[in-house]
Amino acid sequence: MPATRRGRSLYLIHGEDPYRARLRAAELVASLATGDERPSDLRAQRSTDLGSPLGLSRHDARDAGAVAQIELSGRSQGLFDAVDEQRIVVVEHAEALKDTDVVSRFPPEAALVLVSEAKIQTRTRRAAPKAKPAAEAAVADLPTAVEAAGGAIEHIARLLPQELGGWIAARATLQGVEIAPDAINELGAAVGPDSERIDQELAKLGAFAAGARVTGADVRTLVSGAIESDIFELTQAVVRRDSQTAIRRLESLLAEGQAPQQIIALLLWQFRVLLFASAMRSNADAERSAKAIRSSAYAIGKWQAFARRISRADVVRAYEVLYATDLAIKTGRIEEKLAMTLCVLDLCGIQAADPRELVVGEPPRR
Repeated sequence: MPATRRGRSLYLIHGEDPYRARLRAAELVASLATGDERPSDLRAQRSTDLGSPLGLSRHDARDAGAVAQIELSGRSQGLFDAVDEQRIVVVEHAEALKDTDVVSRFPPEAALVLVSEAKIQTRTRRAAPKAKPAAEAAVADLPTAVEAAGGAIEHIARLLPQELGGWIAARATLQGVEIAPDAINELGAAVGPDSERIDQELAKLGAFAAGARVTGADVRTLVSGAIESDIFELTQAVVRRDSQTAIRRLESLLAEGQAPQQIIALLLWQFRVLLFASAMRSNADAERSAKAIRSSAYAIGKWQAFARRISRADVVRAYEVLYATDLAIKTGRIEEKLAMTLCVLDLCGIQAADPRELVVGEPPRR
């Protein structure tokens, strides 16, 4: 969580992770109020609650008259406040601040903490820029205004896939929840980098476990989206043409009571994500693809390595096989478990297993 120049109590906290940005704001306010300058550790920050230290005032930049209120809070001394008390002004939704000059006018003896739950881009310096509305220009200029005033800018990025496990383990410890390694993997796959939901799901899992160790099975039972992680592992095995692992995963899903139609629907979805991931060349591509299929850049990004192993023709064939399996089950031409077994074997490249034959009446031409 790098910060730029720090010369006074002026901070801009922004980024792609709104929850961790709020955690950092709460941590910073506590540090300013107590004078404790220990390094930031968001894993250990229990709550987003700013508390109620003396000298703290909060404002929402979206409110009318917010700029005047911010300046007044910075300069005002409460009737019963100690002379040396640290005044702390927190401005939420700072991206909506219409007058960024308030940053330079803000009294240096008070602390100003600007918090945005979105990333704020610094305006690029290019020749002959197009005219922009005042509100948009203010948003772009805020980081520049903070830097010019000698403040610190902290960018709170989304958790990366390799950071998820450590974050989940740390937050579980903070909540007093004992969690097994397989449960960490299941939870990470189910919720992705949504740090706020991680805390919520851990609280739910901890209440369910009632002091016992949370297992992967608990996550699959209680966390919405956990079945997608099982299907993810099934699809990975299919892409690797690992029929033994794929069949074991399929049998586990069926034994847990997952409906074949739900498994088919999720397999279709993941092959669709694979198709888009195969065309991904940059993070911008991932963002565009995520919007197109109502997914997340994280979901597409984690498929990128596997997407290199398949072609568009492989995806088309997978669609055909899954559709044929679904139709064969619905028309009663074959028992559900056998149909799903043939489907998965065919997706793994086993030549003799082709569910499409059950629908058209003869083996399709390859």
